[in-house]
Amino acid sequence: MNTKLTAKAYIQIQKSPETVFESIINPSEMQNYFASGSDTLTSGQTVEWWFPEFPDHFPVSVKDVVPWSHISFDWSGGKEGMLVEINLEAREDGSTVVRIEEHEMDFSPEGVHEALQQTGGWANFLACLKAWLEYGVQLRKGAFDFLKPSP
Repeated sequence: MNTKLTAKAYIQIQKSPETVFESIINPSEMQNYFASGSDTLTSGQTVEWWFPEFPDHFPVSVKDVVPWSHISFDWSGGKEGMLVEINLEAREDGSTVVRIEEHEMDFSPEGVHEALQQTGGWANFLACLKAWLEYGVQLRKGAFDFLKPSP
């Protein structure tokens, strides 16, 4: 029996891998559909991400960036064995399949909760990325304001 869980999400976006890739690594693009970032994702670098509904900044340790095909990073805050992998697959019609996996959560009640939460979060990321790239719509804007701490 596998004792680890992986969060997974995927979607097809009607844009080229180059366009999708740049929208994920470039903070000026990413702020339109996900979070604000301190710098472009580059292999071996640590950047910070922040979300409008949370007061915290999240350090993102970039592991590997391969143009137009792969991005991996750890944003777990030091948990052992946590890695996010984003893979881009070019399609013949010019679109891109984006697959995200976040490894690994323990097979425990807490781990199941975390895996479900992360799967939902990455599905939201992908839906927001698709809406932004294909239609210029910011789905995330105001979507999580209810999570902001009360004054």
